[in-house]
Amino acid sequence: MSAIRIAVLISGSGSNMAAIADHLSERSDVEIGIVVSDRHDVAGLLRAEERGLPTTVVDWKSFPDRETFTAAVCDVVDASRCTFMVLAGFMRILAPTAVERFPGRILNIHPSLLPSFPGAHAVEEALAHGVRVTGVTIHVVDELVDNGPIVAQESVDVFPDDDAASLHARIQTVEHRLYPQVVADFVIGGSEQR
Repeated sequence: MSAIRIAVLISGSGSNMAAIADHLSERSDVEIGIVVSDRHDVAGLLRAEERGLPTTVVDWKSFPDRETFTAAVCDVVDASRCTFMVLAGFMRILAPTAVERFPGRILNIHPSLLPSFPGAHAVEEALAHGVRVTGVTIHVVDELVDNGPIVAQESVDVFPDDDAASLHARIQTVEHRLYPQVVADFVIGGSEQR
């Protein structure tokens, strides 16, 4: 049986993508078919190329609106014969057409225990609110931002002397361990149900 192909979408350093790629390199049932970035100048593209992964850029600045950008991303994923999308530090909100084209097959990771602190500043908001525990959430993407069914969560303690950088570093350690395994299990489970 051929491996299930996933597309990994990135916007920055690609550290979660690299963790997923390294985990999947030891498996034969799931593989990264394409790494898609929303801009050219990201370190994650180099990380992907170092691992021999095909990459492409769908530059969000080249599109007039979210709908046409989303359609272009979905077209790239389809053309790469990928059946799942994995958002790994992807900082663009996809239009609902992505959910229509890949229903129940888009995963996202977020640096908080959702539903607490959705949005782009979750780590800073957790610190500002003085919480003692935050964490990592992996969820299925739906039409709303940082919403959708939760697949996995893991807590991360917030220390009194934490700043955004130190807390985010500890959160990323959990992300890099948790996300690759959840992605593989989710994709295999999702394919068995199709």
